[in-house]
Amino acid sequence: MYNNNLAYNTYAQNNVGVESPYKLIEMLYEGILRFNTQAKKAIKEGDIERRSYWIKRSSAVFTELISTLDFTQGDIAHYLHGLYTYQLQLLTLAGAEKNIERLDEVNKVVQGLLEGWRESTDVAQ
Repeated sequence: MYNNNLAYNTYAQNNVGVESPYKLIEMLYEGILRFNTQAKKAIKEGDIERRSYWIKRSSAVFTELISTLDFTQGDIAHYLHGLYTYQLQLLTLAGAEKNIERLDEVNKVVQGLLEGWRESTDVAQ
């Protein structure tokens, strides 16, 4: 599903220790949730600069997730590509429209992905 070695190597190059490539994906999902929480706060406070900063951070994580998909592993990679791309669109709209509901929608999807990822990696490890 993912080219875990690429993601792990990219993260390791930034001098951040990660227990495993599986943990990295979990951390990326958690990062999106944290960044979106900060973006929501910035929207509520009317802070354009911080709203943009946090939405860009979330978008960068989705871009990284897309770049690590391994399309030789079957349909799941194609599904995730479409899902991640849609989440990027929602983030763009959330920033442009100052729309907290769009961030909530992204968070709901990411929370589901995170829970599914944790369940599937518990079995795999």
